[in-house]
Amino acid sequence: MSGGVSHVDSWDHKPKLFADAGKTVSVNEFQGRKGDFKMFAKRPQWEFAKHGQCGTEVSALFPHMAGCVDDICLIRSMKSDHTNHYEATLGIHTGSFTFARPSIGSWVSYGLGTENRNLPSFVVIAPKTPYAGGQVWASDFLPGAHQGTLVLPGAEPVANIRRRVETSRLQELELSAMAKMNQRHLASRAQDPLLSARIKSFETAFGMQSEMPEVFDLSKESDATLKLYGLERGSTKGFAWQCLVARRLAERGVRFVELIDVGSSDNWDAHGDMLTHAPLAKNVDQPIAGLLKDLKLRGMLEDTLVVWTTEFGRTPFNAAADAKGREHHHWVFSSWLAGAGVKPGTVYGESDDYGIDVAKDPVHVHDFHATILHLMGLDHERLTYRHTGRDYRLTDVAGNVVGGLLA
Repeated sequence: MSGGVSHVDSWDHKPKLFADAGKTVSVNEFQGRKGDFKMFAKRPQWEFAKHGQCGTEVSALFPHMAGCVDDICLIRSMKSDHTNHYEATLGIHTGSFTFARPSIGSWVSYGLGTENRNLPSFVVIAPKTPYAGGQVWASDFLPGAHQGTLVLPGAEPVANIRRRVETSRLQELELSAMAKMNQRHLASRAQDPLLSARIKSFETAFGMQSEMPEVFDLSKESDATLKLYGLERGSTKGFAWQCLVARRLAERGVRFVELIDVGSSDNWDAHGDMLTHAPLAKNVDQPIAGLLKDLKLRGMLEDTLVVWTTEFGRTPFNAAADAKGREHHHWVFSSWLAGAGVKPGTVYGESDDYGIDVAKDPVHVHDFHATILHLMGLDHERLTYRHTGRDYRLTDVAGNVVGGLLA
């Protein structure tokens, strides 16, 4: 969820923040500036209620996801290292807040390989360009075959996916001739990884021509399934379409699918008015709940990890008592996991009484990544790649698997 979802308006119930709204609080940093600041506590915009057998409290912002809390492991103690969108988005995707590094999807692809040679192992479905742009799904120094393939919701999700020659036989002859020329070209440039990746991309593209159109063909999905996601038959846009296509990609062996709901504008960055969260939540709430329920019905949730996150939270306070919005807040925010070996129906970690900072069991972005890799069967300290004389990894030189999140 791009832009910074407010944790205190969604997943982290703070009764004292309701009770003490308008009172002053002291903080030593505001929007990246150090100092002694007197701020006003801001009341959450949505009421909270307990849901499921576990009784996890969720706000009215996400009524459909609230109905799935018995399958969710909610983290209320996430921490990031940066308060700017670009750096925080880079960090939640790559583990690096300052330098370009491979995306977590690329690391998973590199570590696990592919299950279906006709489809990319890493797919990103996004309607617009997010903060940090293509670096969000870039493979950087990892082999180029592990870069994410971008899918744009719409009538033509992947450009040029259908062959342009009249027959498959003619295309095979063309590709065979091109493959021979490519191999001769590569033989004289054996140390060029970009060339190898480019050749591999042509091979994957050929396989995609046969399988990818079928992935996007939702005509055989039942009315009940479409209703579960809140998707109108024939529609190719919206987060409901993204979620249903993600399930179909997972069924066909795609290792890692990332869904980005919006771009670098018109997103969850609610400086001016928290009520802008409402339409954004409506766009994603039922589709995400539908995806969880659909995976569970099909027996896929037990070996599919679903991760919900944003790059940081929003301030439980503001500089003016009557401020309608909230600012960036990386000290603590909320994320959740479901499926694939996490402990369902639980809450891990706590923020303080106002949701300003972590009070118990912090989960840094590096810990988050280490745990995700662990659930994928990968040791974050051993999943490395030598580049410029150093063994790099997703978690840099930090991170611990959070045992409290595991079933």
